[in-house]
Amino acid sequence: MSRLPIDFYKPLAIGAPEPWRGLPVRPERMIHFFPPQVEKIRAKAPEIARQVDVLCGNLEDAIPIDVKAEARKGFIELARNADLGDTALWVRVNALNSPWFLDDVMQIVEALGDRLDAIMVPKVEGPWDIHFVDQFLAQLEARHDIGKPILLHALLETAQGVENIKQIAGASPRMHGMSLGPADLAASRRMKTTRVGGGHPFYGVLADPLEDHPLEDRPLEDRLEDRTAELNERSFHQQDLWHYTIARMVDACAAHGIGAFYGPFGDIRDEAGCEAQFRNAFLMGCSGAWSLAPNQIAIAKRVFSPDVDEVLFAKRILDAMPDGAGVAMIDGKMQDDATWKQAKVIVDLARLVAKKDPELAEAYEF
Repeated sequence: MSRLPIDFYKPLAIGAPEPWRGLPVRPERMIHFFPPQVEKIRAKAPEIARQVDVLCGNLEDAIPIDVKAEARKGFIELARNADLGDTALWVRVNALNSPWFLDDVMQIVEALGDRLDAIMVPKVEGPWDIHFVDQFLAQLEARHDIGKPILLHALLETAQGVENIKQIAGASPRMHGMSLGPADLAASRRMKTTRVGGGHPFYGVLADPLEDHPLEDRPLEDRLEDRTAELNERSFHQQDLWHYTIARMVDACAAHGIGAFYGPFGDIRDEAGCEAQFRNAFLMGCSGAWSLAPNQIAIAKRVFSPDVDEVLFAKRILDAMPDGAGVAMIDGKMQDDATWKQAKVIVDLARLVAKKDPELAEAYEF
């Protein structure tokens, strides 16, 4: 059960900071993951931080069991000593049912305090998971005199999590957003794919037959030959395995004022496929996506930064209708309060991006 509205913004521990009433506003086009146990990668973190919006230390999946503690120690060392500029710092801790979760949260919060912006919670099943972490963090914030509440980001990785998505989104004022976790979600749903994100070549729609052929009165050999030819003539269009889930996630997050994010795209070499998947998520309303390698940083930046021409056109709409009222004609197209709202979404996002990217700021004419 969620807290009553009157209690929603009350601190959950004596001495804990006041919860956020509005999330910090910053660009989050890419959440870049790195394994903090690798010293060579930690050394590159300040350079990577200048290229990304969010830097996220990964302590969970893909980190071998025998180096879990080393990864946690490496993340703390990096966060304490590296100059990451204004890039947000997140950590993906181990799952709530793992033997590492408590140490992850306790040691990192004690060591980093206000330096940590958000904690990613894997495999969130329902609001009860968020309630537990929410209360636990409040106690740690009070103990260590932390002045800025640490945000929570839920990973959507189970069928039960999708079922409870609305309740998860509204479970706490700490909620920053959600990310799609396609690999674990595929396993939870018993989907027949081993891909991490993206589509599947066998999941699609076959075009209708070009014409009807009455086959029942013809010899079997002729029927088989005609059917094969017909199938070869009919086009097949691959569909998106994740469209339904992303749409549900975007709706739940938008309704609660938090962000929706596409998760990992596992085929690092398939840059075209990654860009197409990221763009679909962007157009549907996602704020950003995960980047797992340097080449995906550039893809996320390109996709989740608003198109220059669209921004310039949106600015013209806002200039023509400063208060969003009335009707304006721009290049022969009618603009009203609905298109004004669309234009404001584009321009507001462009302003955020421009603060991080001087080249785009110039192109956007800010």
